[in-house]
Amino acid sequence: MKFNLTGAMIPRQVRRMFDQRDEVRAQPDPDSALLSWRGGTKVVRLGNVSPSGAMLWFDGVPHIGERVALQMLDRRAMPGQVRWVRDGRVGINFTGPRG
Repeated sequence: MKFNLTGAMIPRQVRRMFDQRDEVRAQPDPDSALLSWRGGTKVVRLGNVSPSGAMLWFDGVPHIGERVALQMLDRRAMPGQVRWVRDGRVGINFTGPRG
């Protein structure tokens, strides 16, 4: 299934007033990782990581729902799915076992 939805296509009139996640976000060290995306691999900068996902800076424009994998230095590659895209940032939700 091919997704073509980007964050620009979902209007948000009101900014969120509070954090909706229950998990603690950690600042990664180091803050770079590899993102496998559309048959290639790109170096990305991590903003934060939680047990269920990550926020990263990426100059590409993945589609919401698109499958990716994130490889951090101290872990194996984690499969994920793009959940949101906004202003050069991407939210990934991990979909497989954490390593």
